[in-house]
Amino acid sequence: MSNAYLGLAARRLAQAIIVILLAYVLTFVVVSILPGDPITNVLRDPQNGFTEDEIRQIIAAQGLDQPVLVQLWTSLTHFLTGDLGLSMRSNRPVTTLIGEVLPSTLILASSGFAVALLLATTVAYGTQFVPKRSGQGLLRGFPSLFLSVPNFVIGLVLIHLFGFQLGLFKVIAPNSFWATFFAAIALGIPVSAQIAEVLIANLDHERAQDYAAVARSRGLGPFRLFAKHLLKPSSLPVVTIIALTLGELLGGSLITETVFGRTGIGSLVQRSVSTQDLPVLQAVISLAAVVFVLVNLIADLVYPLLDPRVKLVGAASRRPTTADDGAVGASQAVTP
Repeated sequence: MSNAYLGLAARRLAQAIIVILLAYVLTFVVVSILPGDPITNVLRDPQNGFTEDEIRQIIAAQGLDQPVLVQLWTSLTHFLTGDLGLSMRSNRPVTTLIGEVLPSTLILASSGFAVALLLATTVAYGTQFVPKRSGQGLLRGFPSLFLSVPNFVIGLVLIHLFGFQLGLFKVIAPNSFWATFFAAIALGIPVSAQIAEVLIANLDHERAQDYAAVARSRGLGPFRLFAKHLLKPSSLPVVTIIALTLGELLGGSLITETVFGRTGIGSLVQRSVSTQDLPVLQAVISLAAVVFVLVNLIADLVYPLLDPRVKLVGAASRRPTTADDGAVGASQAVTP
């Protein structure tokens, strides 16, 4: 690796760490100023059965009797060492609570992402090689349609049609294969819209280039032309869009879990908000911020490796979203 690339990686890593720390501090401040008293709402709730001695012990263990700045410093240092604290609701480690529901959310998010990529690629291929009289214009309108319909509406339609009407899955078994499959479709359709839009725009650009015309003149078929010549240069800006749509994928996972009745991060967040379980709520929000920042960091660092035309010259710039820009990431690029 060149010194320029290593310098880029070091700068981007430092920026990512700063963003994560600022996100944690902001989350702590926002959660701390929420209306209501979590001690009264949770610990002194008669249904929980805590005695006054137990309440004092929990308050001391959580550090809630300390000044806000001391609480922030203690919470931040524990977060940096992987200690997410104890739940005020169950008095169990937050890492344990998250670990119990995280696999379900990861399965749904990864399945939804696979559906989004497959759907976006299929629609983009159709816009290039389906004849206009056979519905090419309709295919070009699909991304706008996908983006305009919320994923919870798609989920309700799928549940009604395939769950109640056709009986392909049982609503009471939300973790079954078919239930997960249709939940992934509900999640993946809106996410695919932005990926498809960028891919279609770049395919239009690449197909108008001379090398594509030469390939067609040699008798290269549509699929081989798409797979061998058009897809790779057109998909480079998609790396940027995938990183930017991660937040939509995470947020959509929480909503989709609620619609399909899955037990995951979404249900954990819902319970934490309703009971003001601040350690759990803060941990989930902070971890989501960490994932989002890391994915964008990876996208910034991978793009120069994917495009050999890019030269890193040290100055930071934005990532482009079209093939015309020529480079993506925190680096400034020039094409020889």
